Amino acid sequence: MAQRSVEEKVALLREHDDGVPWVRIAADSGVPARTLRRWAAAYRADPTSLRRPARSDKGQRRMPAELIEAVEALALRHPAPTTAYIHRRVGDIARERGLSAPSYSSIRVTVQAVDPGLRTLATKGEAAYRDRFELVYRRNAERPNVQWQADHTLLDVTVLGKDGSAVRPWLTIVLDDYSRAVAGFTLFLGAPNAEQTALALHQAINRKTNPAWPVSGLPDVLYSDHGSDFTSARLERVCLDTHVRLIHSRPGVPQGRGKIERFYRTITTELLPHLPGHIPHGTKGKPVTEPALTLEQLDGIIERFIVEEYNTRPHSETHESPSERWSSSGFIPRAPAHPEDLDLLLLTAATTRRVQRDGIQFASTRYVSTTLAAYVGEDVTVRFDPRDVGEIRAYLNDAFLCRAIAPELAADSISLQQLQSARAQRRRDLKQQLRNRRSLADSLPDDTRYLPAEPAEAATAAAPTEEVPRHGLRLYATD
Repeated sequence: MAQRSVEEKVALLREHDDGVPWVRIAADSGVPARTLRRWAAAYRADPTSLRRPARSDKGQRRMPAELIEAVEALALRHPAPTTAYIHRRVGDIARERGLSAPSYSSIRVTVQAVDPGLRTLATKGEAAYRDRFELVYRRNAERPNVQWQADHTLLDVTVLGKDGSAVRPWLTIVLDDYSRAVAGFTLFLGAPNAEQTALALHQAINRKTNPAWPVSGLPDVLYSDHGSDFTSARLERVCLDTHVRLIHSRPGVPQGRGKIERFYRTITTELLPHLPGHIPHGTKGKPVTEPALTLEQLDGIIERFIVEEYNTRPHSETHESPSERWSSSGFIPRAPAHPEDLDLLLLTAATTRRVQRDGIQFASTRYVSTTLAAYVGEDVTVRFDPRDVGEIRAYLNDAFLCRAIAPELAADSISLQQLQSARAQRRRDLKQQLRNRRSLADSLPDDTRYLPAEPAEAATAAAPTEEVPRHGLRLYATD
């Protein structure tokens, strides 16, 4: 007879209370009528009596302690052996000691009962144990711009390099801890360096031209890893001059940067799969489609995704959109006391340029400013944002002079790479036209209009012609 649960027993007893005879209940359920009466008497005396009594040895292992220790010792070896191997070894040990060999199921239960933290530490090492079991102190900012996080990642997508080859770009993100809003970013090729980090910070701190991207100002704390670019003297000077506290995570401990890692996962799963040149997980770095985007095009796509999608939709943890959460507190962002000094620290430095009467010539472009009139003939340092060369900053002995504007570029934002590419294409077109014209000129006949005549021909042309008498007799003089 199958074991009945308490609920099933109570249901049978209630049938009898409803007037059904014990004999009929016994015939329908297969439970003898004598047993049903015994259940009913016990239930009236104590409603809990129908519960099956717990075993007195429940939770206790019947395997000898010395065999349990042997099982645990074998299970904590590295690499971890299989349960079948442990069963065979413990069986041999038990027989040698005159004990009963435990069953395979007993060995499996004993192995599974080993402390998971102890097993992870023994088989996978301290790093794996720390990542799974150690407590993490999670920083939670109480308002916007209290703490920003900065980090890099190699994107799972390929773009077209300058030579047309497929290359994987890096992305640097600056994220506000309180609102989860992206404050700034930079996209680049090659290994991360202090210059790219500085460009991302420059965009994060300054007001954006796009009104839908309100995040700006100086943070109280900048939190990053121990990368060489984040520990560089240049970044330390920026933080010192702007009164920003620079904090680094412990080496090899990335748990504290989980919020920015979550954003990278969002980019990887929601944006990159829709782009040509995407590299899915498990393809060993090989894209499933041919790359078709340039670095500048991907930069624009990422900005649109950040501003129009990520920053505007509710976050799963805060239940507010990052932009609204950043703006709703009504605080006034802390701005640098001297923005020009911030440009001096963060923007890319170019070689020295001499101020000419028509302005500054940089990257084959003329930049003008009325301030430069007093510095004609002086050598100045030019700093610029590679993503927008419509203007440059001019410095003299590290002192800010002015912002010089390129008249033909100021209305539109154009990158230095786009400018160089367009000019290179123009040069190629002109060179091709030049080759075509020269080839056509080489195929024309020689111009002999004013060339002097040959000597023999000239004498013949100058001598008068004499008429030879016409008669049939051949003479010596005319022969």
